[in-house]
Amino acid sequence: MSIRSKVLRELEKRPRRLGELKSMLGNDKKVQRAVEELAAGGRILCKNGAWFAAKSGLADSAVACKLVKLGENFAFAAQAGGPDIFIPGRGLNGALPGDEVLVKLFDKPKVPGSLEGEVLAVSKPRATFVGVVVAEGGKLFLAPDDCPFLRLQIKKSAAGGVRAGDKAAVELLERGGDYADHRAGVAMRFGSAEKARQCVRALLYAAGRTRQFPDKVKAEARAVTEPGPSDVKKRLDLRAEPIFTIDSAETKDIDDAISVTASADGWQLGVHIADVSHYVRSGSAMDKEAMQRGTSVYFADSVIPMLPRQLSNGVCSLNEGADRLAFSCIMQLDKTGAVQNFRFEKTVIRSRVKGVYSEINALLAGTADETLVEKYAPVAAQLPVMAQLYQRLDAARKARGAIDIETDEAKLLLDEEGRCIGLEKRQRGLSERMIEEFMLLANQCAAKLARSRQLPFVYRVHESPDAEKTERLKDLLHIAGLNADFKGEAPTVAELAAILDATRGQPLERAVHMGVLCSMAKACYQPAPKGHFGLALQDYSHFTSPIRRYPDLAIHRILSDFCAGVSERELETRYAAFAAAASEASSAAEVAAMQLERNADSCYKAEYMAAHLNETFSGRVSGVSRHGFFVELDNTAEGFVNADTLGGEPELVEGFSLRAGGRRWQLGDEVRVKAVGADVALGRVDFELAE
Repeated sequence: MSIRSKVLRELEKRPRRLGELKSMLGNDKKVQRAVEELAAGGRILCKNGAWFAAKSGLADSAVACKLVKLGENFAFAAQAGGPDIFIPGRGLNGALPGDEVLVKLFDKPKVPGSLEGEVLAVSKPRATFVGVVVAEGGKLFLAPDDCPFLRLQIKKSAAGGVRAGDKAAVELLERGGDYADHRAGVAMRFGSAEKARQCVRALLYAAGRTRQFPDKVKAEARAVTEPGPSDVKKRLDLRAEPIFTIDSAETKDIDDAISVTASADGWQLGVHIADVSHYVRSGSAMDKEAMQRGTSVYFADSVIPMLPRQLSNGVCSLNEGADRLAFSCIMQLDKTGAVQNFRFEKTVIRSRVKGVYSEINALLAGTADETLVEKYAPVAAQLPVMAQLYQRLDAARKARGAIDIETDEAKLLLDEEGRCIGLEKRQRGLSERMIEEFMLLANQCAAKLARSRQLPFVYRVHESPDAEKTERLKDLLHIAGLNADFKGEAPTVAELAAILDATRGQPLERAVHMGVLCSMAKACYQPAPKGHFGLALQDYSHFTSPIRRYPDLAIHRILSDFCAGVSERELETRYAAFAAAASEASSAAEVAAMQLERNADSCYKAEYMAAHLNETFSGRVSGVSRHGFFVELDNTAEGFVNADTLGGEPELVEGFSLRAGGRRWQLGDEVRVKAVGADVALGRVDFELAE
């Protein structure tokens, strides 16, 4: 009899705890795996820390959910395709955020029309939690990052040497019917929670992100070799062309290069992208791992790559002076910058120069020294041509009303020990905007080709704002004294672009630009061409970054077969299901990576502010709630002013300003604040108003 059958037989007799099953059946790992598999299949459930065989019909009478938010006396459970369910504290039965649960709905909720219920059982318990170790009453507990008020007691025999103030990950060893009955064991100790680098390590661990690749993936990566004669034999040879790359100085995974030449009719623009699909074959271990990761994750001075470094920094990176296999989009543009025709070619290139944004900007501004002039001599003739083409493209972008939202991206300055010692706004100069426009054109061409030929594909989709978000934006614009009378039910992209331009460089810029951003749908990947609202484009995809984004790699694979002459019917058979799966997986991976990068930045910013407590700063109100308001400093750090420190009873006015103690604070207001607290582990900064 298999371990699974033995576990199920015992649980059909009566409920048992996991430790009891392990003692009875031996082989802890196999029992653990059997319990997880039975739970995933809905055969067994957990309640009050004990597992039991699921009764027939139980799942039919309950709603399958995931606990997504846990407050001190309540929680919310998310169900697929329906509204969240409110769970009062008495109905939680020890369930934790991240648990998959079965919820029984109340017949008579306290709030008419709402959904309320109680947790009947946990169908798939979350095992791992990351947080800060605290000492209380002579015992050690973990305060999880996603519910820091909670205390998970750490068993003394499984403490792993952690101390109060450490950042750690724990696994639940025992579950009880109440939170006080749960017991945890330390799975990983990261070090001091006052150091951002250790806190980010914990974030990566919790998200399952690692620089390490499975052995099969590493073996495939080691087998990859530099391009040889057989690799370039059937490719268009562009090694004699003045092709070069432009990136930040720190970039090591270079996946795009350009070439621009002027003609009597306009320009020829070549966008040359690393041919990653040549090396990462469909169904390979590298491909499966890349699809699972979905994207590289960038933070501070580090990257968690989507592909092994042998590819991302080596054979796929378009390094200066190296022969590299590329997938090129070669476009003919007229004098207005409009694309007249384009083609995709498998090529071999050799980058002349590793361009750097700041250096190109200096050359274009005429402030470069002789060393830079000499460095860029091989491509010097292309720079003014690039600038001329960009002017036409920028004018066309503005004419169609594309949205250009100002967001304050931070550059984190770290010392040799990895501590954040400085914050700066990342500047976006002329060369950054040029490359953005050139890449955008290639992305359009890829999507246009796929749509016109009805190829299975992964499109970058951005839909128009919905009614609820539009109304909230109107409220914000009204308070800001701006025109909120849109011609239709939803704003057009041109109307939003006009609002953004009207506030650019003004006190309300940050508040209005973020309000517009929040009003719009989240861009995602889909197998159907629905256009891109924000860019005001019918056709759009992501073609230009296959080293760090899986959707780009996916469409390279499809377009490679198309260029090789594979019939459209065969392409549909090969790739229809793949395009749908890649779209769904890539959208989810992108959201997770963005949240991880944002949280990592917050930890580093809090670390910087922790070294500047009791200092005074200038900033602007960037967010308002009834509990207080957020202030963003000129250096991009953001902190919270608690309403309790303002005096008087706080009152939220129209959702965008706060009144307390005879004063009123509104989005965009300039304020002086003093830094009074910084929690590096949670990435949180506390301010008080400076007198």
